[in-house]
Formats: sequence, C-alpha cells, structure tokens
Amino acid sequence: MQKADAQQPPWLALFSICLAAFLVPMAMAAVNLALPTIALDLHIDAVYLSWVPSAPLWGSVVLMLPVARLADLYGRRRIHLYGLALYAASSVVVAWVDQIEWLLFFRVLQGLSSSFIFATAMAMVATLAGSERRGMFLGIVSTSVYLGLTLGPVAGGWLTELLGWRSVFWLPVPGILLALVLVLRFVPTTPRTQQTNEGLSFSQRLDLTGSLIFALCTSCLFFGVSGLPDLRFAGVLFMGIVLCWVFVRHQRVAKAPLVRIDAMRQNRIFTRSLLASVCMYGASFPVLFILSLYLQYIQGLSPGEAGSIILIQALLMACVAPVAGRLSDRYEARVIATSGCGMFVLGFVVLFFAGMDSPLWQIQMGLCFLGIGFGLFSSPNNNAAMGSVDPSRLGIASAMLNLARTAGNMFSTTIMVVIFNYYFGEKVLQPEDYPQLLVVVKIAVLLGGAYALAGGYFSLTRGRMR
Repeated sequence: MQKADAQQPPWLALFSICLAAFLVPMAMAAVNLALPTIALDLHIDAVYLSWVPSAPLWGSVVLMLPVARLADLYGRRRIHLYGLALYAASSVVVAWVDQIEWLLFFRVLQGLSSSFIFATAMAMVATLAGSERRGMFLGIVSTSVYLGLTLGPVAGGWLTELLGWRSVFWLPVPGILLALVLVLRFVPTTPRTQQTNEGLSFSQRLDLTGSLIFALCTSCLFFGVSGLPDLRFAGVLFMGIVLCWVFVRHQRVAKAPLVRIDAMRQNRIFTRSLLASVCMYGASFPVLFILSLYLQYIQGLSPGEAGSIILIQALLMACVAPVAGRLSDRYEARVIATSGCGMFVLGFVVLFFAGMDSPLWQIQMGLCFLGIGFGLFSSPNNNAAMGSVDPSRLGIASAMLNLARTAGNMFSTTIMVVIFNYYFGEKVLQPEDYPQLLVVVKIAVLLGGAYALAGGYFSLTRGRMR
C-alpha cells in the first residue's frame, strides 16, 4: 500500500476520517437497543448490564491525553490507524464471547481504541483544512458524529431483531477497515513534533507520571459519579477531585507536560472555548433523557413516537453545523457560537412552559431551537479552539475538547441523578407521580438554560480570532 500523498484531494481525506467518525459513535449508540437481548442471552443482572454501555466511556477517557501527546510526538495518522485496527479487532472478537466479563473487557478495548481515533481526528482535519476551511471541515466531522449517534439506536434495533445482538458489534467492522485503507491512502502523514529537549528520555517526553495521575484522576471521577449518591462513591469522587489538583500541580513542574497549564491559562480563546463547551454539553446531555420520559409518561407516546420527535434536534444540528463552521471561517466565531447559545436558551424557554396537556408542536418547536442552537455553537467553538493553539499541540487540543464534552456530560448527569433520587428514590413511576415528574422536567430545563447562559458568557468573552 503506497503512502498517502499530500497532494491528494482534501475531500477524499476528509471522507476517510468522517467514515470512522460516523461508524464508531453509531456502533456505540446501537448497543443500547441490544441491552435487553444481551441480558437474556448471557444471563446477567442489571448491575453488569449497566456496565455494557459505560465500560467504553471509561476506556475512551482514561488514556485520552497520553494518546493525544503520543500522536503529537510520533504522528497523528499513525495513532489514528492503530485505533482503527484495534477497534476492528476488538469488535470482531465479540462474535465468540459468551461471558459478560469478556464482553466488558472488549468493550473497554473499544473505548481505548476510540480514544486513539477521536484524539487525532479533529487535529488531522484541522491540519488538512488549513485556516481557510477549518471551520467547515470541523463542522462536517461534527455532523458525522451526530448522524452516527442519531442513527445508532435505529440500526441497533434492526440488527438485534434480524441478526442477533452480536451483529451490532461486528457489522460495522467492514466500514472501519475501509476507513483504515482510505486513511492510509488519502490522508497525508503528519510530521513528528520537533523536540526542544533532545536529551529527555521517552518517559519524560511522554510524561508517564502525569499520564498515571491523569488515569487515576479520571477513573475516580468516572466511578465516583456513576455510584452517586452512595457515600462510598462520594469519597471516590472526592479523591478524583484531589487527584485533579495533583495533576495540575505536576503539569506545572514537568519537563515535558501533557498540558502546558500556564500557556493554556494565557490562551484566553482556547480556555474560554473549553469552558463554553463544558457548559453547552452539560446543557445538552440531559435533554434526550428528560424529554423521553416526558413524552412517554406524561404525553403517553410510544418509544418509537417519542424517538421520532426527539430526532428533530439531532437532524437540525447535523444540517446546521457545517454551515456554521463555514461561516466561522469568514466571520468571528464567537459571534456565531454565542448566537447558538442564545438560540439554545430560547429552546429551553419554550420547553419550560410545556405542561401536562401541551401540544406536541410546542415540544417540536423547542427541539428545533435546541438543534439549530447547538449546530451554530459546536463548529465555530471548535474552530476557535483549534485555531488558537500551536500546530504541534493540535492533538492535545483535540483531546481537551473531547474531555470538555465528557466533563459536561458527567456533571449534568450527576445533577440529574441527585434530583431524581430526591423526588422518586427507587419508586416505579405511576400516573400519580406524573405531576412531580413534570416538576423535575422543569427543573432540568431551568438548569439547562442556566448552563447555556454560562456557555454564552464564556463564548462571548473569549476574544477575537482575527
């Protein structure tokens, strides 16, 4: 196989990266529809079953920064290819799994391989596009991810019903292998980062100590959040917060840190873009969950009917993101992204006034505002962040954006768990509980609006790109 040529058409290279960016999230989301069948086939309880979708999330986070640093040091294309190969291999092996422990092991491997893929994808696209088309190209990648997440549950239901739950894992493999071949053929090799400290050992260049602290920190945060409100897990969460402080302290004195803390603090555009991302993903993540309950319990819709309504948000976001990214190549990203935050707030205002007998068009209107708003926000925000860092650190910047998304998701999930436990505990929802459920929906919508307002503040005050 010949090496990728730098003169190849950039659209073919972009398609090569987007193919995996579509297939991996789709496969991850599709598993949720196969969970009941997996439980019956492997004879597992609810606790084990809950880890089937959670295990790859932990795997994708725990090595995100070290992998991104390796990509910056030794070539992003190489690390991306390793991720594609590992993802394909771990997915194929699931066809022979008959024990839940092995299934969880390979799910963790899928998560680790996805960190190889997504820690490098945006960095490669940013390099490929240059400053003239960076926003548009990043918008197309975002669209690929959201289309995958949107179509995943539909594909998962069909595959599980027609071919069995294992097909959810192995059927995307040919597409992943095709992506590997296309990346090898069309994506140019990224040069290795020139080392300013040539005498440093490998462990110092990679900062193995910082990598270990980061892995422990993210693990404690992840498992602590997943076990709330149990006090034992609250202690694990507190340990994770302490390790975060230790990690930051270590990065400030390390010879070759994973994250240059002082440089990041001085980079107002990048820092505020990260904070805006945390807030907006925190606002967005609970929407699907809380509206799914509202539509099925209070409005009395079937799961399919509720899903088709919620689909509006994802489809509009996928349509708007590339356009917004292209606009951010020409105009100030903060203006476009902040207008998206405002549109997001407007969507929450519409949803807040939904009641027990509200017409469905009101929910659909609110979801339209949310979809357009997030589409206007995501690509310009990523464009501003990636455009503000040195090209030699694009891998780390890409990883930090992925971590910001995860942090927002985890934070908002924790708040929702606490609220649900306060109002309902372990009760099974009955019609007499629906008025309280509506109160919970309104609280979630209010919190989402507050997060979006905070995201708009950070977006507006990030500074000018040009």
